[in-house]
Amino acid sequence: MAQLKQERAEQTRRTLLHAAAEVFDEYGYAGASINRILKRAGVTAGALYFHFGSKEDLARAVMNSQPESLVPLLAAGGLQRLIDLTLVWSWQLQRDPLLRAGVRLTNEQTSAGGPANADPYEKFRAIMTGFLQDARDGGELQPGVEPVVVAEFVVAACTGMQMYSNVVSGRTDLPERTQQMWNLLLPGIAVPAVIIRADATPARGAAMMP
Repeated sequence: MAQLKQERAEQTRRTLLHAAAEVFDEYGYAGASINRILKRAGVTAGALYFHFGSKEDLARAVMNSQPESLVPLLAAGGLQRLIDLTLVWSWQLQRDPLLRAGVRLTNEQTSAGGPANADPYEKFRAIMTGFLQDARDGGELQPGVEPVVVAEFVVAACTGMQMYSNVVSGRTDLPERTQQMWNLLLPGIAVPAVIIRADATPARGAAMMP
């Protein structure tokens, strides 16, 4: 009985998270009222406040859940795993409201007037650093390449790239832009053998979509 209750509570939390993501994606933080989120989720206010103390807590949960839409889809190792992360990201941003909402909320922080939350960026930096450390241990990186420096650059590059792509194409060209990023970056960080076999094509990312 206790396990069933816990499963129901977790399902309610997921329902709230996804409903909130859809509303945040459509209206932004300021326009996403609690009533809109409750209506979209089909739950009571009591259920929402049981899991999240405020709209701010709910927005923070959406922002911090971004890697959950990406990492489970990855299968490759080494440097290709990092490339695949960005390829999946470039496609999922076009179709996954949870990821889009997380990105929108993260970007809106600087104009919302509240304290900035760097956790979403730091999460991606930590994940990418781990992938790059594995690549270094496997002899895939050039001597002197620091995983954390490359990870910070990729996070920053992807942040700006998706904002530019959103304005000029509604992100439809983001997979191609991601490939261009790797075409420029790989010669500076990877050994020649890895450059030859690395696959940063949009088609690879599309093939990993659920």
